[in-house]
Amino acid sequence: MTALWVVVPAYQEEARIEGALRALAAQRDRAFTLLVADNGSSDATVEKVRAFAKDAPFAVELLVEPEKGVGSAIDTGFRYAIARGATLLARTDADCLPQPGWTAAARAGLLASGGLVCGRITARTDEHGPVGRAVFRVLVALGACFGRIRLAHRRRHGYLTPYRMHAGNNMAITAELYQAVGGMPRRPSPTDRTFINRVRRHTTAIVHRRDMVVQNSTRRIRAYGVLGTARWYLERGAGRRHVDVR
Repeated sequence: MTALWVVVPAYQEEARIEGALRALAAQRDRAFTLLVADNGSSDATVEKVRAFAKDAPFAVELLVEPEKGVGSAIDTGFRYAIARGATLLARTDADCLPQPGWTAAARAGLLASGGLVCGRITARTDEHGPVGRAVFRVLVALGACFGRIRLAHRRRHGYLTPYRMHAGNNMAITAELYQAVGGMPRRPSPTDRTFINRVRRHTTAIVHRRDMVVQNSTRRIRAYGVLGTARWYLERGAGRRHVDVR
């Protein structure tokens, strides 16, 4: 079977990472290696990953990326996996819950397209309530709409395919394409829009799978507020908020 690695960047995630690990252990396709790329956590994140690894139903590796920024953690993690034989790469985040068919959908999408696969994100049901989840849906739709109409994303700027919102916590890419586009921007979040545009300049092999589902944390709404979160999704910063939500 083609070598699939799942990379999970993590920073100060002792309260949530066990949920992500359990969700990965519940995958129907567990023929993958899990790599957690810790971004210099000072809490119990690393210890919880090591404890999980003892009885995990797949191989688990852990590395520490001291350079601050989710982009740095992802890029180091992906390149580490590629150097150890990964040909297919999938990513989610330590505060997310991939649904049971996530890795199977990612693998199928990559084998069919040979490029980049974007999945569908929904709000976690254990954070906020119906109103918070509805606000999350609106913000995601707003970000997707802004990306499509943004003048800088038009094909005349060298893009080979129309813009599609790319959720970094629910994506998969071939190792070959990842290296060809120069990898993930090594900087703090947000990195997703820059990365998808790198891919759009290189290939039309970008597909969306609705069966590749991740429940996303809504804690950014609590940290930034609705307006701050909207600004963040539009890549306008978070206003006067300075909460480090990575």
